[in-house]
Amino acid sequence: MNLDRKYDLVVVGGGNAALASAISAAETAPSKRILLIERAPRVFRGGNSKYTRSIRYVHDHDDFSNGPYTREEYVKDIYNTTKGETSPQLLDKIVDGSATLPAWMKKHKVVLKKAVKGAFHYSTANAFILGGGKQLVNTYYEVLEKLGVSVIYDTTVTDITRNEHNLIGLDVTNGSDSGRITSDSIIVASGGYEANLEWLKESYGDRADNIVVRGNKYNDGIPIKALFRLGAKHVGRADQAHWTAVDARSPKFDGGFVTRIDLIPLGIVVNREAKRFYDEGEDLWTKRYVIWGHLVRDQPGQVAFVIIENRMLGETLVPMYKPIVGNTLDELALKLRLDPKALVATVKEFNQHIPETKKYDLSRLDGRSTSGLAVRKSNWSRAIEEPPFLAWPLVAGITFTYLGTAINLDSQVLQQNGQPFDNVYAAGELTSGNIYGRGYVGGTGLVIGSVTGITAGKEALRSD
Repeated sequence: MNLDRKYDLVVVGGGNAALASAISAAETAPSKRILLIERAPRVFRGGNSKYTRSIRYVHDHDDFSNGPYTREEYVKDIYNTTKGETSPQLLDKIVDGSATLPAWMKKHKVVLKKAVKGAFHYSTANAFILGGGKQLVNTYYEVLEKLGVSVIYDTTVTDITRNEHNLIGLDVTNGSDSGRITSDSIIVASGGYEANLEWLKESYGDRADNIVVRGNKYNDGIPIKALFRLGAKHVGRADQAHWTAVDARSPKFDGGFVTRIDLIPLGIVVNREAKRFYDEGEDLWTKRYVIWGHLVRDQPGQVAFVIIENRMLGETLVPMYKPIVGNTLDELALKLRLDPKALVATVKEFNQHIPETKKYDLSRLDGRSTSGLAVRKSNWSRAIEEPPFLAWPLVAGITFTYLGTAINLDSQVLQQNGQPFDNVYAAGELTSGNIYGRGYVGGTGLVIGSVTGITAGKEALRSD
């Protein structure tokens, strides 16, 4: 493979943000030579995007939703979740850009489903992709091929430089081959560093040994460190990321969405001491599911257990892994290697503080709150008393990191002095720290990647 070539634009990455960047650039300047470099082999292409399934977008009532979702609601949801740790200008751009995505996706052959109903509280905010993220990725690659964009797989960008003439140099390896690709401009859309366990240990210590990486093993942050060496300004906090609780039996890498456990609002969660440690019903699941990765990660042994009754199963997505079942709480405790007396006491105490006056309604904040408990459950409280009892072991699953590069409204990477590089752009998860100082709202990952990617593609070749 000849890796020593010159291009007008190189896009580093192979997921939604990179694909949106390359498509946008090719449509902006059809005559330019554009290269997309995907770290993974072709069979694993797509980064974390292949595990996604929806976009959260501003809209009036349309075919993909059961009601309107206003920009004011969107902004409020982000502000409340991040506690104000967000860039107001970039947030406005992402929110406003979300309204254009259904049309942009349709133009590029991605099909959205009709409105989805259920217990996920997505009915007015999110549109779901037919075939999920894998279909989105495959469709965009077909578009790239028709646009004439070159793609190389299984290729690692080990360093990024910029000479006195602002020419970009990329040191790359492909198997035993190595070379230096040059380009007038670059867009880095290679995801976070969640698969780099040594880097994670800098923030989380030995707790990082016990986590599951929900996404692919190729997101190890090599291009991010290259941008930092280039002089890029940091954004986001190293101790913040998109975490969620996943089944403890999940694979170390590439488990994706199906390993996530969405039963927490239904029942209770206990740690290895058989004690509850956080409010399982604090808020709607799309706004709170991410905090559970942090919570489980910081429990003794980095493990916890969600416990429900059999009658509760089916009220939300049924987990991929089978439950651990006990006909009594003592039996369940022994199977979970918990102290039976401690678990029985915890469940008994919980059951004694369930309200009787409020109607149970998983589709909204129903106000069925416990009272008098040290650890409150704010909504959806029901006694756990009818066998069989079901449990799933939980560990922390990391999806993507928030420490990355600061960008402006044109997706240009900012230098440490706050001024933008004129030909270095970034998009997707490595820019998510501009929006999320903490927390996460479901369905925004694809939106951030799409809006920053489309913008970067237009701006990188606009002057040409």
